[in-house]
Amino acid sequence: MQGGSSGIVYGGLKYQASSSWRCLLEPSRTASLNPRRPLSSLQARCIADVRADAGSTTFLAGTLSLKEENEVHLIRLSPAESELVCDGLFYHPNEIWDLKSCPFDHRVFSTVYTSGEGYGAAVWKIPEQHGQSNSPQLEQLFELTGHTGKIRRVLWWPLGKHDKLISIDDRNIFLWNINTSNKSAKVISQGSADMLPNLRGGAWDPHNHNSIAAISDSSLHLWDLRSMDKSTAIEHAHIRDVDYNPKKQNIIATAEDEFGIRLWDLRMLKHPLKDLPGHSHWTWTVRHNPEYDELLLSAGTDSTVNLWLAQVSSNDSGPDSPGSPKRQEESLLNSYTDYEDSIYGIAWSSHDPSLFASLSYDGRVVLESVKPYLQRK
Repeated sequence: MQGGSSGIVYGGLKYQASSSWRCLLEPSRTASLNPRRPLSSLQARCIADVRADAGSTTFLAGTLSLKEENEVHLIRLSPAESELVCDGLFYHPNEIWDLKSCPFDHRVFSTVYTSGEGYGAAVWKIPEQHGQSNSPQLEQLFELTGHTGKIRRVLWWPLGKHDKLISIDDRNIFLWNINTSNKSAKVISQGSADMLPNLRGGAWDPHNHNSIAAISDSSLHLWDLRSMDKSTAIEHAHIRDVDYNPKKQNIIATAEDEFGIRLWDLRMLKHPLKDLPGHSHWTWTVRHNPEYDELLLSAGTDSTVNLWLAQVSSNDSGPDSPGSPKRQEESLLNSYTDYEDSIYGIAWSSHDPSLFASLSYDGRVVLESVKPYLQRK
């Protein structure tokens, strides 16, 4: 099934001339968050759900511009659920390549950034706004220093308060002990990729805070954070993204160049549980729904977001199981195609899991509802 977007559009990152601070439901309208800036467009790759904001559907988005000042946007769905509202616009000193919201403090987030001097990572705090929508000064709580390679990702344990943080560069994984109250971060252990080519990112197991899945140019490995040892692997696969199913233990999804989307049981990695077709160009990212365990989102450089019904069980023994993974065209619930650029960022809302936001490279955020597809589960 294919269709354009009927969702709520936030065009603030595009900076089209307007005196409005909001983007209304009408898909053709965009709004400006900075009326002083002339007609220009900031590119963007990163969007994150603000899980710790229990009272509303809220996202953070970060821009990626070589020539313009970069920014972090705090975007909230209005109480009437009719528009996306800018609750804050904050100056960020560098291009943002990765952005994660702290799962236990809605004002704290991390970024991975680059400048002419290389790559860095830091944890920031949004200041008290006192009713003002435009506040340029973020408070830097601490930097994640000590990396000698190119920093790729920062990971927070996704389920609640945890005093650890992970940063990944192309050769190493760092485990940090953090305290956002006293603005401190200390490396407590470090693991080396050894002969693995170029670590690219990973995901933290929501069912086990001692385990992460880290991806490299040609494989996926599970790491035990207590010993920093690598274990089980998916070999000979160019994986761009990985995500754990938060409701089903041992189940992960991968976005791969050759096979599209694959679902795996971590106890049986010789063969995938299921293959899904992926996208017509690179499948860039995958995300499990935080509540409806069979719903899966994917996005790619074909300017499309796909919604899948990814039904698996850990004891599958049918035709989609080891030896003959079967592509499931019937698993595609909807394709959202009303985009003009590649989509690198997607995020489910923790506050309302029937909603998700997507961010295309041209800085356009669209909020969609999947409620029409929940009855098919």
